[in-house]
Amino acid sequence: MKILVINPGSTSTKVAVYYDEKPVLLRNISHTADELAPYDAITEQQDFRRQLVLDELERSEIPMEFDAVIGRGGLVKPIKGGVYEINDLMIEDTLHGCVMHNHACNLGCLIAHEIAIQIPGCRAFIADPGVVDELSPLARISGSPLMPRICIWHALNQRAIARRYARGIGKRYEDLNLIICHLGGGISVAAHEHGKAIDANNALDGEGPFSPERAGSLPAADLIRLCFSGKYNEKQLLKRIAGKAGLNAHLGTNDMRDILERIKSGDEHAKLIVEAMLYHVAKNIAAEAAVLCGNIDAILLTGGMAHSEYIVGELRRRIAFLAPVYVFPGENEMEALALNALAVLQGKREVNVYD
Repeated sequence: MKILVINPGSTSTKVAVYYDEKPVLLRNISHTADELAPYDAITEQQDFRRQLVLDELERSEIPMEFDAVIGRGGLVKPIKGGVYEINDLMIEDTLHGCVMHNHACNLGCLIAHEIAIQIPGCRAFIADPGVVDELSPLARISGSPLMPRICIWHALNQRAIARRYARGIGKRYEDLNLIICHLGGGISVAAHEHGKAIDANNALDGEGPFSPERAGSLPAADLIRLCFSGKYNEKQLLKRIAGKAGLNAHLGTNDMRDILERIKSGDEHAKLIVEAMLYHVAKNIAAEAAVLCGNIDAILLTGGMAHSEYIVGELRRRIAFLAPVYVFPGENEMEALALNALAVLQGKREVNVYD
């Protein structure tokens, strides 16, 4: 089976081609700020990014002969986990309807669909988008009925890591209780109970620990006062929640490699801010232990920051008493997308209908 994988991010588009389980192409196409500047809305980048994908395939001499194209899922309405065939309603919701946030991942299904319809017999999918919602009834309730809790999290990578860990110990993901923390530009922490994420934070814009780019939970009354202070408009304030927030706001950069070098060189302020972030990450992991009533098989750390021994060491110091801690650095999204598509094509996994 020949599978094309497309994963748009804020400053890059990752492209992969798999023949069954074997990757034959892995590319990360970077986009400069100048290249993206002409586009007011992210969905306006669709043609630009699609052409870059097609150019990369032509340059790599890979023929346009695919059994499936799978894209990173966008922030459409909440859905259960799994693989979804892209349909007209999903495209409509991505472009005009239920999209809750303007994020580059919304381009995944649009580009995948557009390429697939040009290839006879080719199917188009998404899998485990960030809006996968399996929250327990208790987890949905906040202190205000006007604002029920929602989760926007790294569902694709967290599930892929969970399944990899389960295979490694000879068990099924569905038989385990896990706490998984994705440490990236945003940080998501989720409690996985027997194959479902029954609690997870809104890692995009307003809950959980602060991160390299996001503010996380904030004092609500202070935020309301800031909104009415006249100092910022809505767009500026939203940037203070996601983008110009977290480490970026405190330290002027979201580049963890640069920040860790500053700490290594003796920057005490950078050390204080990073350790505060890790303090809140650990606190959120411990909170998910209460969700699972302390019945935890393992804690899994993943994402780009999990490459850092310093970051992992600080977290271990605070959370190792809860359960064994295992580290899976980076993200497994391209392989996870390819294997999800392959499982459907081989009849090993059911495909869901977006409705």
